[in-house]
Amino acid sequence: MQRFRTLGEITAAHAAATPDQVAVVFDGCTTTHARLHDEVLRAVAGLRGLGVGKGDRVGWLGLNHGDYVTVMMACFRLGAVLVAINARLVAREIAYILKDAEVGVLVAESAFLGVVADAGAPLAALLLVDAPHDARPAFRDWLAAHDPDPAMADLDPEDIALQLYTSGTTGFPKGALLSHRALLGTVAKGPQTGEAWATWSPDDVALVAMPLFHIGGTGWGLHALEAGATIVILPRPDIAGIVDAIERHRITRAFVVPAVLAAILNHLEAHPADLSAMRALFYGASPIPLDVLRRSLLAFPNAGFIQCYGATETCGTVVYLPPSDHDPAGNPRMLGCGKPYPGNEVRILGGDGEDVAVGEVGEVAIRSVSVMSGYHNNPDASARAVVDGWYRTGDAGFLDADGYLTLFDRVKDMIVSGGENIYPAEVENVLHDHPAVADCAVIGVPDERWGEAVKAIVVAKGDLDPAELIAFAKARIAGYKVPKSVDFIDVLPRNPSGKILKKDLRAPYWPEGGRKIG
Repeated sequence: MQRFRTLGEITAAHAAATPDQVAVVFDGCTTTHARLHDEVLRAVAGLRGLGVGKGDRVGWLGLNHGDYVTVMMACFRLGAVLVAINARLVAREIAYILKDAEVGVLVAESAFLGVVADAGAPLAALLLVDAPHDARPAFRDWLAAHDPDPAMADLDPEDIALQLYTSGTTGFPKGALLSHRALLGTVAKGPQTGEAWATWSPDDVALVAMPLFHIGGTGWGLHALEAGATIVILPRPDIAGIVDAIERHRITRAFVVPAVLAAILNHLEAHPADLSAMRALFYGASPIPLDVLRRSLLAFPNAGFIQCYGATETCGTVVYLPPSDHDPAGNPRMLGCGKPYPGNEVRILGGDGEDVAVGEVGEVAIRSVSVMSGYHNNPDASARAVVDGWYRTGDAGFLDADGYLTLFDRVKDMIVSGGENIYPAEVENVLHDHPAVADCAVIGVPDERWGEAVKAIVVAKGDLDPAELIAFAKARIAGYKVPKSVDFIDVLPRNPSGKILKKDLRAPYWPEGGRKIG
């Protein structure tokens, strides 16, 4: 049951129902629902005073911060669109986003002033969430200077609420347009499962450690805000800080990537902590290695584990693997993503755009209330991405007879060696079973005879002979899928959402102008 027609209604409802409950915790400060709503209304007044109205773009450039929530919820009431910008981008990329989105007002941390200046984008106003600089008031002082403005714009559920830019594999990123309807529809999917872990309560305390400029951060925060729960925001995913926050704030719900979960477990070996308050631990970006799951069940004794699959273009999770499908002994379903939430549909399409047979690999397509409205100022890309209501993900996978989805890789990450199609994830799953492999990635590298050869990039736990690992794989998968070579690395490059940057791994092996995907 969807409680709100638009996202702009949320803070007022919780301020009326539970005014004294804590809504946001950040940097040692707590903000109740009543105070949050008051600050949102002051931000509405301030932004209106700067000329921001329905459909206008307000940018955010910074690390995770408590004031992000205030700015976001104010935009929702104004009918403005929040553009959360990846803080890891360089000036050229930031300049593109500011101009493409036509951002008029930018809220930023002062550490990014140099990048903003280099970007050279025309701004009507620049607000700083930290110390005053160049006569600009700090965001908190700016808020206090305005009286609350309770007037809410005439909102429609189809209005765009968020514009999040996807990290493109080539060229500039695309701004995915996420509507009030799509975001609230995504939040409403969990309770429709009828499973206890999927229903949020005002008593929940959710950890927001994923970057808020990604759907994994903002989308997760919206689940908690919609429920009237408490969110604990960390500026960055520091492992010691995450463990401390979980223990100190008695976190009940968190979303992490398996790599972060593994790092938490390693940290606990030297610094034990009580993580028993955790009731639901969501993870995404990749399957969970069996060893990590077994250790996690001990570290989080009361938590159910839920794997998530989705994209920015689907407002986050559309497919889930529930706790009941997680088995410490392992099972085939744990290698996949799970099943669609009620009301969501998944198809597997062949090269001709038609459905393939059960068990056959093709491109994953999704139809859901959660699918974006399109890409900003990019009708051609929008038409390619959403066809007859189906979002073409670019991911390769298959459905089993029970409708469970297993992913292989991005369609374009597929390795073609001697005419055979090889999906790196299948090889990586096998290599992860070797006890000396801490982490790994599989890529295609140039090969004069076969076109591409399979190479494994491995983070080892100790001494590991490449020949031993190749022999290990040869006993478990077809010969043409086995790595022909193995390189070792201290740590795999990942983006803020935890996905391995295979483009970076491939770069040393491909000549300029060669393979650039992924």
